Amino acid sequence: MTNKHEICPRCGDSIETARSTRAERGDPSLCDACYFENFELVDAPDRITVRHCTQCGAVHQGNRWVDIGAQDYTDIAVEAVRQSLGVHVDADSITWRVEPEQVDNSTIRMHCHFSGAVRETPVEETVVVPVTLAAETCTRCGRIAGDYYASVVQVRAVDREPTDEEQQAAREIAEDVVSSMEETGDRNAFITETGEVAGGLDMKVSTTKIGRKIADKIVNRFGGAVSASETLVTEDADGNEVYRVTYAVRLPPYKPGDIITIEDLDDPILVDSVKGNLKGRYITTGEAYETEYDIDDFPEAQYLGSVSDGEETTVVNVEDEHAVQVLDPDTYESKTIARPTYFDSSSEMTTVLKSRAGLHILPSDHD
Repeated sequence: MTNKHEICPRCGDSIETARSTRAERGDPSLCDACYFENFELVDAPDRITVRHCTQCGAVHQGNRWVDIGAQDYTDIAVEAVRQSLGVHVDADSITWRVEPEQVDNSTIRMHCHFSGAVRETPVEETVVVPVTLAAETCTRCGRIAGDYYASVVQVRAVDREPTDEEQQAAREIAEDVVSSMEETGDRNAFITETGEVAGGLDMKVSTTKIGRKIADKIVNRFGGAVSASETLVTEDADGNEVYRVTYAVRLPPYKPGDIITIEDLDDPILVDSVKGNLKGRYITTGEAYETEYDIDDFPEAQYLGSVSDGEETTVVNVEDEHAVQVLDPDTYESKTIARPTYFDSSSEMTTVLKSRAGLHILPSDHD
């Protein structure tokens, strides 16, 4: 290190400078008295405003609203002050602490105490930064309050109405999709309205992307098909057309657990699945049945009943591998009926369905 005497350009006093150190730090060639005359350790704003939503508690940071889950905004105010403060570049070993003073419900006065060293001289400074807590309504809550929605998911079924279970499952699917989107930080994910209408269920949701996800998941769960149609609703500030999309979910005419008779087939079918293909079992033999179908070209069939309509009855006698005697649940007469492969020959009781197609044994393992 080389020491050299210089003259302070402001006051004319002689100063001694450790050139190697001062040059690295970019200090001006002033004596300490002149240097500290207008020195400010901390650069602080006159006031800070923290915008928060009164509905959901979100805080506006940068150019967006952020969910923080806070009820007390003091810590948020402290962080906002910390980010807004600047410390002089020549300062070393800086420490600081803040003492919040709650003035009223909307104002916190932050007393910020700093200490450090500049030119190996201890320095301290205290600044007071008022923080205003501005209560607002965030974009998301404003849209919810205004019944905003960008898409509608309509849940219907071919030649029938969706069951209560199907409608409840559709609601749960929608809630799960929205919850998953929210967990990724998507604040535009919400359900505006859900309601039963003639023929099924309508769900209004915040974005077309979410509407499509919900519709696809419902079809993946129950089978069927989705069609989409757009409706022009308005134009945005730039003159761009804004469309609302309706996703029409059409569930198959039959569902798992239904027993149907299909045209050109002699034996009734217990429906096991309608996702992709129609899959089931003949309830006379227990053999598997499967065929392709289109939602607009479903196999011509008639509904006989459901596994929930089954009645427990007594097994009278197992005649052979193809026949078994049971009691008619209505007349209590002994009747010989077909023995499907899923029948347990050791059972003393079994479940049967009595329909216009006759008396048939139902499997005990069907959910």
